[in-house]
Amino acid sequence: MIKVALDARYSSDNQSVASIEDPFRVCREPAAREKWEVIATHQDAAISGASVILHPGIQAWLQDAQGGKFDIVLAEALDRVSRDQADVATLFKHLRFAGVQIVTLAEGEISELHVGLKGTMNALFLKDLAAYTHSGLRGRVEKGKAGGGLCYGYDVVKHTNSEGEPIRGDRKINEAEAVMVRRVFREFTSGRSPRSI
Repeated sequence: MIKVALDARYSSDNQSVASIEDPFRVCREPAAREKWEVIATHQDAAISGASVILHPGIQAWLQDAQGGKFDIVLAEALDRVSRDQADVATLFKHLRFAGVQIVTLAEGEISELHVGLKGTMNALFLKDLAAYTHSGLRGRVEKGKAGGGLCYGYDVVKHTNSEGEPIRGDRKINEAEAVMVRRVFREFTSGRSPRSI
């Protein structure tokens, strides 16, 4: 019987923990149809998909593959394995050396052609995503909203619009924390170094 390891990861803070279970569920169906035995699941939750070589799930895969524990790595799509072209090529090379195939529901059995073309397309997607994200954050800042994250000296203002949807990006000064922020800026403008402050 062919032994299979399932692979899944999600990379956005906006995705829920259920996101890591969905691809496993979707991959189990064709594995059962093919009468493959699922012997392992490897996952990396809430870790960016840009470079994955050092992620714990990927390291576990490679170690298990070299130990002959499975014949196939099954994932939803190649870009769910990694969007980094060099990582995809490295993983493909290591797994092929160990006699393990990468199979995805979207692309089927992964070949050198997939690695080259999809790897390039995924790398371009990441570049475009970074540009869109930067543009979106800039637009928020230009509207007087916070660009994201929590900043010392400010509190998040939670309120909704007329449809009940949350209005994001509003902040107000936290007066207790602002005392320290003002002191730091005052000392810096008077010539003190950040280290001495």
